[in-house]
Amino acid sequence: MSQDLEIPKLENYGLTASSGFLPGEFPVTRLSDKYYKPWETIVGKLPSLLLSKKIRSVVDRLPTLEVKTSLLENLAELRRSYSVLCFITNAYIWGYDEPCEILPDCVAQPLLIISEKLGLPPLATYAGLVLWNFEPVVDLDLPAFLDGDFDLHDIMTINTFTGGIDESWFYLVSVFFERTGAQCMENGLKAIHDVRNGNSESLVGHLESIAEGIDGLGSILMRMDEMCDPHIFYFRIRPYLAGWRNMEDVGLPKGVKYGKKGSFQQYAGGSNAQSSLIQMLDILLGVEHFSSGKKHSAGGKISAKTGSNSFINEMRNYMPREHRNFLEHLEKVSNIRDYVLSHKNDEKLLVAYDACLAMLKSFRDKHIQIVTRYVVMQASKKSVAGKGNTLRSGLSKSHGKKEQKGTGGTSLMPFLKQCRDETGVAAASEWGQKILSAGVLKVEDSSSIVGIKKHSPSEIDDGGNVVSKKMKLGLAGDWSSEEDNEESEVRHAGHW
Repeated sequence: MSQDLEIPKLENYGLTASSGFLPGEFPVTRLSDKYYKPWETIVGKLPSLLLSKKIRSVVDRLPTLEVKTSLLENLAELRRSYSVLCFITNAYIWGYDEPCEILPDCVAQPLLIISEKLGLPPLATYAGLVLWNFEPVVDLDLPAFLDGDFDLHDIMTINTFTGGIDESWFYLVSVFFERTGAQCMENGLKAIHDVRNGNSESLVGHLESIAEGIDGLGSILMRMDEMCDPHIFYFRIRPYLAGWRNMEDVGLPKGVKYGKKGSFQQYAGGSNAQSSLIQMLDILLGVEHFSSGKKHSAGGKISAKTGSNSFINEMRNYMPREHRNFLEHLEKVSNIRDYVLSHKNDEKLLVAYDACLAMLKSFRDKHIQIVTRYVVMQASKKSVAGKGNTLRSGLSKSHGKKEQKGTGGTSLMPFLKQCRDETGVAAASEWGQKILSAGVLKVEDSSSIVGIKKHSPSEIDDGGNVVSKKMKLGLAGDWSSEEDNEESEVRHAGHW
């Protein structure tokens, strides 16, 4: 990290403090050039084409359209064309009982050109499915959505595979997640500036804001079950989100061939690991993730800059180029954890920093609960008489197997649990290291910030100061660790 290197300016990376990694204006809902009407027609009728099993026969008759210079020079429409072609691509590959290993030239050729321009892989990614795939329900400009009192119900998806509410809600939760996390970006950059100025008091305030922001992310994630049914997600939605890497078991041993004369390529499917927001938080807080199966002991010197986890690092390639560049710049100036470790006598600073880690670990616990309910429990359900004929394709064919792969191609639960546990390792205080190094955390008597315990009157003196040594250490009050096993995760998932 160079003290002389300039702190990244959001505008240089197409980002804003209010929108974060979402675009600065609502995504284009339809390509303006009528030349591309065939693409828009197919993606608009995608649910019907998949339902009638006609997607491949219709796409096979498509002409191979030229990617015009005017399209390549218009970022908003370029993103729209990417999203459209990626929806068509994944529908074509996974839209039948058996996947197809050859993508026709009429889709492959323009998609390869557009993907290269955006710096993204040629298949459905988090960017195409989430970041560039939402619009307001009513006439509303983006600043009003970002700054006003609006909720998930004020936006809708532009396209889906299934045409159902469940799929739309699944994407929209992530859109709102990104919107809410934008405040963490702004406060994180301010925190880096505080460190450079040696302003610990201001740093504490910005870390507290980051902790509250991360807490808000967890609350949004837990809204998934409001309108997205786990059974529908597992059997109807998730198969279309998969990529074609490590998919030998479900029919794509070599990946997908892009065009008749193209080569076979293997890519991971759409995944929340492709959210730049999550990696940004790890970088800001100095959380390190290691290769699968490796562990790091608490208290050691760690950093988010060594590139130890190959999957997480690879997910950078599935992010828009400008977002990837922002994260790389942020890595070079990230200084918060080193500063906190060099000021261990500053109790408020330790508390604020470890609170951020507690919130991030709590978020990852909630993510595990979501995955347990929406994937693990669905995969392990036994067929009920008269209800065992659910059509299965792609990843849903692994129904009944104990170990489930994520849409990104990883062993799902081991990866998520390792990321969760590694978050706690970065704790700065001895007490924080002891508590946050536990596996599953159960929080009792918490305030609006999950994990921050409310103080009882007996623990506060007449001046409003906390007098209990346990409370002065700050993070969470009644944390308790539970055995980190599958039954524990299922039990937590059942508490929704």
